[in-house]
Amino acid sequence: MPERLSARRTIALVTDEFTELTCETREFGPDGPLSWQGYDASRARAAARTGEDESVVCGTARIEGTDAVLIAFEFGFLGGSLGERTGDRLEAAYLHAREHRLPVVSLIATGGSRMQEGMVALTQLQRVARQSVLTREAGLPQVAVLRDPTTGGGWATLGAGADVILALPGAQVGFAGSRVRPADADPAAYTAEAQVAAGAADAVVPEEELRATLGRWLRLLTASSAEPAPPPGPLGATDLPATGWDAVRRARSPQRPRAQYYLAAYFTDRVAISGDRCGGIDDGMLCGFGAHQGRTVAYAAQTGTATRPAGYRTAARLIRLADRLGIPVLTLVDTPGAANDAEAERLGAGAAIAEVFGAVAAARTPVTTLVIGEGGSGGALALAAPDNTWVTPDSYFSVIAPELAAAILKRPPEEVEATAGQLHLRPQDLVDLGIARTRK
Repeated sequence: MPERLSARRTIALVTDEFTELTCETREFGPDGPLSWQGYDASRARAAARTGEDESVVCGTARIEGTDAVLIAFEFGFLGGSLGERTGDRLEAAYLHAREHRLPVVSLIATGGSRMQEGMVALTQLQRVARQSVLTREAGLPQVAVLRDPTTGGGWATLGAGADVILALPGAQVGFAGSRVRPADADPAAYTAEAQVAAGAADAVVPEEELRATLGRWLRLLTASSAEPAPPPGPLGATDLPATGWDAVRRARSPQRPRAQYYLAAYFTDRVAISGDRCGGIDDGMLCGFGAHQGRTVAYAAQTGTATRPAGYRTAARLIRLADRLGIPVLTLVDTPGAANDAEAERLGAGAAIAEVFGAVAAARTPVTTLVIGEGGSGGALALAAPDNTWVTPDSYFSVIAPELAAAILKRPPEEVEATAGQLHLRPQDLVDLGIARTRK
């Protein structure tokens, strides 16, 4: 485990400049609100050891050229625990962020709520949650960096409640701290790497890359735009298919460009979000934010596989976040359909697809869709913008795959190709139906 940095050293690691905020905090009687014997002495020892008078340092910072409100926990001060005065500082920091329209970056290292203040300390989590919600409603991004350790209420509010969650390698992360979890619990489950693998955090970032990574995120998340994202140009075939079955074969060709190629050609810079925050990841759904022609565009892109519930939930999270921040969205449709195995059903496939339909329908920010391959039924349509969907010449969009349509209609396999034609699924058919526009 690398050296655990203090709050001030962590601030210096990620900022170009930093100005501490002043905050009025309440006065306590001897030994705090519970008159906990020895509490004043513990605070005095913590202050002498760390040079801080509370467990958080809050201020305004410039990170790679972007201004932000910065919250940094000092774990050396009573384990970075949250007490009432901590709550005062956090509330003041969030208020400053909203008044000055600044994003919030939290550098978290905490063991949770402060025992010496009892329920008074625990209720600070409600204060923090309220401030986070108000900041989210104001359309301001919140980025968390999970340091070692991030446990208890600090993880369950400032950490897990952030829009983007980054973590330092090897950091202990989990709701249960090391002294309160079951004795036989696997310690590997309580790590930054495990949280990313479970879809609860977006990425593990080495210390030496943290400043640049935060800078990229802040630049992209603070660049709103009311203009729709222009659809990418086609990277594959430019001539239109002659028949419906030709369209299906071209869309399924291994040589056809997939989402990764479209994203690389479209964006000059990209950062990815990962996971559905419900325990799942789908590598077949790529989501994040990128720079295109000098402005930020959010993207959710299928990669040609059957999309799983975690993929749909991640896409819905991306679209809702972009909508709150006023960032246009680009979706790339390419799937034979939603995963339909028993595990997908157990994980709530229908509800996950409904989340994406709802996120697109509710979005106030413009959504642009390009169908780059297979458009398989509702599992593809969920990502499609109703009035701004484009199709490439080597794509198709269908109510159902031709093979399945033939099976439902009790037709023999030799009629699959004819069925594809009857479905009117070619790009030019979709244009004639008023469903899409063609990219040539």
